[in-house]
Amino acid sequence: MPRRARILLPSVPVHLIQRGNNRSVCFYADEDYRFYLDHLTEQAAKHGCAVHAYCLMTNHVHLLVTPQRESSLGGMMKGLGQCYVQYINRTYRRSGTLWEGRFRSCLLQEEAYVLACYRYIELNPVRAGIVNHPAEYRWTSYCANAQGEPTPWLTAQSLYLSLGEDDESRLAAYRELFRHELEPGVVDQIRQATNGNFALGDERFATEVERMLGRRVTRAKPGRPCKVPAPVSEELFA
Repeated sequence: MPRRARILLPSVPVHLIQRGNNRSVCFYADEDYRFYLDHLTEQAAKHGCAVHAYCLMTNHVHLLVTPQRESSLGGMMKGLGQCYVQYINRTYRRSGTLWEGRFRSCLLQEEAYVLACYRYIELNPVRAGIVNHPAEYRWTSYCANAQGEPTPWLTAQSLYLSLGEDDESRLAAYRELFRHELEPGVVDQIRQATNGNFALGDERFATEVERMLGRRVTRAKPGRPCKVPAPVSEELFA
């Protein structure tokens, strides 16, 4: 059975996760995290991807990215994956695959889920019980997005920028978002959409994406499948 084509649109944010094969370790030492981030920076610039948030866990990676072109995200992850696997195999004298097949992703409705996804990614070490506060974990974008730590290769997404009129107010507003954990329902929605390669948003968003791509972009409902309207040329958020 052929794999489902990835749901991607230029200039629309995407959450993605890539896991180690059989959930095995992908990062063994601090140098490995640094190598990954250095090459993420390089590949993002090369392929036209704006990276907004990240979290590197021991056996998986989360990214919030906006691709410029339909091919941008795949190109970035392919280039990054190849150079990182070569580095790990060479450094630790191992062979074989490192990642669990293709990365998983979901298209995000900007106004509804982008800031929730920022929090979902940067709270991952807290949910895992590794730290009590996201600022305590070194390998996320929290210190850049919430505390202003210089990270030139990160790109502030438009909703993040709308949190305040200047850096100080923006950082304070962003930190305020983390006073409470994400609602379990939102966490489940992000997980299900990402694992299923679906679009995450309201009914209008899903309908517009389906019209543009010409195929279903949400979880199928019980019963006979409905026909998806043919693609039309229109602005996604008109």
